[in-house]
Amino acid sequence: MESSTTAPPPPAIIEPQTASVTNQQPVAQPAMNAGPGGSRNAKNIPYNASGEREWSFGLFECFEDPMTCLFAWFLPCTIYGKNKTRLQALASGAPHPQGGELVGEDTITYAALNCCCGLGWVVGMTNRAETRARYKIVGGAGDDCFLSCCCAPCALTQQSREIELEEQSLGHPGGGMSGFANNVNNAAKPTA
Repeated sequence: MESSTTAPPPPAIIEPQTASVTNQQPVAQPAMNAGPGGSRNAKNIPYNASGEREWSFGLFECFEDPMTCLFAWFLPCTIYGKNKTRLQALASGAPHPQGGELVGEDTITYAALNCCCGLGWVVGMTNRAETRARYKIVGGAGDDCFLSCCCAPCALTQQSREIELEEQSLGHPGGGMSGFANNVNNAAKPTA
């Protein structure tokens, strides 16, 4: 009986690796640009694996901005209109010069829908979704619908405060109603 033997394979040839040497320091790279506007995460809230984060202010922290909250309770159309026009201005890269329109087309739309058939929350829901998308905030259509319908004053104030952080990062005082009240009070003071 013959045994067949095969020769072992030749040894692998390993090429020596040469180390690359860098003779200069790394150069600074420009910061990531998320589009026109200011900081969209001024409080540096961590992002989750999906690239989304929580709101900068909790829903029931609305009382920390009492003027905006008060207007949101009694004249929600004004806060909706201001939020909408402020977001539109920021989308073009600059804050709204007057801090949003107190009375404008968006304010009237919300008021008409709310007074005629109780559906102001529908446009409020779409604006909340746009705010969440701009700032990459966790949530969905169900959350937006529920909060805009059942807790509109707190939801509107929360949105206003989020927008205000971006405005402040651009050197603008922000368009919330507390800033509006301060401007009215300062204008009424006599100058010496």
